[in-house]
Amino acid sequence: MSLTFETEFDPRHGERVDVAPGVLRVTADNGGPFTFRGTNTFLVGERELAVIDPGPDDPAHMKALERAIAGRTVSHILVSHTHRDHAPGAPLLQAMTGAPILAEGPHRTARDLHIGETNPLDASADHAFAPDETLADGALVEGDGWTLEAVATPGHTANHLAFALREEKILFSADHVMAWSTSIVAPPDGSMGDFMASLDKLLARDETCYLPAHGGAVSEPAAFVRGLKAHRKMRERAILDRLSKGDRMIGDIVAANYRGLDKRLIGAAALSTLAHLEDLTGRGLVMTDGHAAIGGAYWLAD
Repeated sequence: MSLTFETEFDPRHGERVDVAPGVLRVTADNGGPFTFRGTNTFLVGERELAVIDPGPDDPAHMKALERAIAGRTVSHILVSHTHRDHAPGAPLLQAMTGAPILAEGPHRTARDLHIGETNPLDASADHAFAPDETLADGALVEGDGWTLEAVATPGHTANHLAFALREEKILFSADHVMAWSTSIVAPPDGSMGDFMASLDKLLARDETCYLPAHGGAVSEPAAFVRGLKAHRKMRERAILDRLSKGDRMIGDIVAANYRGLDKRLIGAAALSTLAHLEDLTGRGLVMTDGHAAIGGAYWLAD
């Protein structure tokens, strides 16, 4: 199944944009190779608001959110996960509104670090983040005219949540499913096995529109998620093919499988390849010299 990404997106930084009944978007001006045109903050409700993903520590974005809130009550601040383009704005917004901060929990890795291993994405995490209330899978957050359901979707991070707006069949999919690109899955923060299981979980749901934290809407989510699964399976087959041809090191696999890739994204491609190799190793299809991580050797299991 083919997968087509939608890279046409006007962020209208700092403006309030109506994206669905009772839903506004304000996009932070923090664009980059991993954030696309910036982080989307969503305001849900008419009189009483939930704010999803307040974004980075950016005074200009906080001012834009204040204008969009327009004096209304903010009853809840929801954070999908603890990367710095999503979570640091939460305490700033709390100081402005007094609303409690809700999330799955503080930042944590999907697995323990191996001996001698460093976490290459450690600086991207907001380690100071601590929610006032933790949300388990299926937890409901209710306000005036709206109900949001927490949907645990680990993979991109261990503590990743999506939020389902039941009345409108909208899923705020954060970084798990995005129209403009695949999500980075980078061990030890992320897990490819968890990511794929979370895709299956979303396929069993009935939302008809996804609003991601970067870029525009996913208007046919079931077909798109099936495409994401097929894309990941294609990457998996390409890795197995390189191993069958004698490649052993992640650098060699990336060079063969990501020809012409933007140099800024080579590190992310290496981490994604590592995520696939860890999943393949866990399934008994690949062997490694101990806990190999980025610098070790991999080969096909007999």
